[in-house]
Amino acid sequence: MEDTRVKKRNLIMFPLGTVGRDMIYNLVTSYLLTFVLFTHQLSPAQLSAITIIMVAARVFDALNDPVMGNIIERTRTKWGKFKPWLAIGILTTSVVVYLLFNVQLQGWAFVVFFGVMYFLYSITYTMHDISYWGMVPALSSNADTRNQYTSRATLFAGIGGMAAAAFIPMLTAGNSAIGGNAVTAYGRVALIMAILAPAFLAFTIFGVKEQRDYNSEPVPPVSFKKILSTITGNDQLVWISVVFLIQQIGNGILLSGIGQTYIYVEFGYEGMYFTLFQMLGMAVTAVLMLFYPAISRKITRKKLMSILMAVSAAGYAVMLLQGLLLPKGMVKFVCLTFGYMLANFGQYGFYLIMMISIMNTVEYNEYLHGTRDEGIVSSLRPFLTKMASALTVAIANITYIVFGIIHYTNGIADAEQAANIGTITAEEKAHEITGLLSGVQHSQTLGLLIVMTVLPCALMFLSYLMYRKRYKLDEAEYERICGEIAKGKKA
Repeated sequence: MEDTRVKKRNLIMFPLGTVGRDMIYNLVTSYLLTFVLFTHQLSPAQLSAITIIMVAARVFDALNDPVMGNIIERTRTKWGKFKPWLAIGILTTSVVVYLLFNVQLQGWAFVVFFGVMYFLYSITYTMHDISYWGMVPALSSNADTRNQYTSRATLFAGIGGMAAAAFIPMLTAGNSAIGGNAVTAYGRVALIMAILAPAFLAFTIFGVKEQRDYNSEPVPPVSFKKILSTITGNDQLVWISVVFLIQQIGNGILLSGIGQTYIYVEFGYEGMYFTLFQMLGMAVTAVLMLFYPAISRKITRKKLMSILMAVSAAGYAVMLLQGLLLPKGMVKFVCLTFGYMLANFGQYGFYLIMMISIMNTVEYNEYLHGTRDEGIVSSLRPFLTKMASALTVAIANITYIVFGIIHYTNGIADAEQAANIGTITAEEKAHEITGLLSGVQHSQTLGLLIVMTVLPCALMFLSYLMYRKRYKLDEAEYERICGEIAKGKKA
């Protein structure tokens, strides 16, 4: 029987912890490439090197996630197995992110520094990310309660991401940029988030009480064989991992920098446009995140996915059609934003369902093998998210090179650097960038639009088909498995 007082406290303290984490995650995932492109003069070779670094770091990071999960499983302290890694991870992440956005190097020296910092970020973020989401199965095994933790944590993660989306573009581009240029602005924003992230995670570290039955169990050895056998021995974990990876690649393309660049080209180099675009697109998902537990009692996950798929497809169609049919102007921006609201609503709904589906394989693992292995199972989510992030970075950079967008980003970087050292004024910088962007061809803009609408929709549909066909742990089957586990423990 669950302690109601503890549950109520946890439902407040656990979600609050991720607000700052997701602000940093949004900064790095959605704006690091924009920061690099718009503040550094890069040759195609240097941009290719950065692409290789980001992909390699994400692959390394992804492979490291199950290892970190195994380390967490072995951790035994009076603070539990999760909280020590939450504290170590968030503090080191904050230092790395601050340094990453406050470097003044250029050329190949910057590429080398970037490589070192990006690999360090991959390691430090993994520590607290796996620890945070790995706590969910340890907070409750009740399906409805777990839905509450997951949906509320996802909601607060969205709040953190939305706060970052609201302020980062507005404070780093155009007339409202801090210090009058992107170089200074990104450095100040990174400092603020490096302070906020540990402050918010303190709510989880000091306020959450999780079940610690594992303290009485023997410490499992560090074993790559154990990691591999846990993953490959759980067929439902394997299938949901593939489905989740495909969905996350599609979901991340627009926010990899392509959407921001498209808006700057179409509507002007002012951060307010992208702020409105992202805020409205993310705000609409709060409805689903907030009411998902109630919705899940009425509608099965697979039926809900069909509804979400239809909503997203309609949204992507609106986004594509506005680019093909409407002239530049506010009506076009409104249609683009409305389409994104629909598309993102469906994508975030998919994400929430995937999160719960991955976590439910913990009980399936216990049913099959007698061990829960929460740390290893939960490490698959960040593993897959990072793999998807690596591939979306590659897609974005290939898009920039193929459609010749790098010529314009280099021009913007020159103007931003000149404004940073004071050789031109902020007004002169704005005039130069406006003139530069006016030279972008319609075919180049259309290329960006197709990549950020058609490709995500196709990948989402593929993940939808695979989930319906291959994932078997629906609500009824999950309840049956939990019942069998309970009977076994009583016996």
